[in-house]
Amino acid sequence: MLNEDFQQVKIRLAEIDAPEKKQPFGSRSRQSLGELCHEKRAEVRVTDVDRRYKRIVGRVTCAGVDANAAQVRRGMAWVYDRYAKDKTLYRLQDEARGSGRGLWADRDPIPPWDWRKRS
Repeated sequence: MLNEDFQQVKIRLAEIDAPEKKQPFGSRSRQSLGELCHEKRAEVRVTDVDRRYKRIVGRVTCAGVDANAAQVRRGMAWVYDRYAKDKTLYRLQDEARGSGRGLWADRDPIPPWDWRKRS
């Protein structure tokens, strides 16, 4: 993400968790987020600061599109139960799962929080 001075800023998307790089759909998830936000005006509603990596945690809107919700809708991220406050994300996840979109095309997708425990 770029701030007003066009400097890159690392932001953790709040309430969702995307596949890790080496995990199935990891690269596709990153590419999807790029399609949503690359070189577009981004607005961030900061909700927290990640204690471990000191990243901003927030809801990101790129060119008027809620990127957090779009990633879930596209099947490119899970709702992160531990931190989810926006319950509408679950409906989007259920729709993606039911349609077999993105990571839900996999017969048994492994949530990234479980994947990280195995690594």
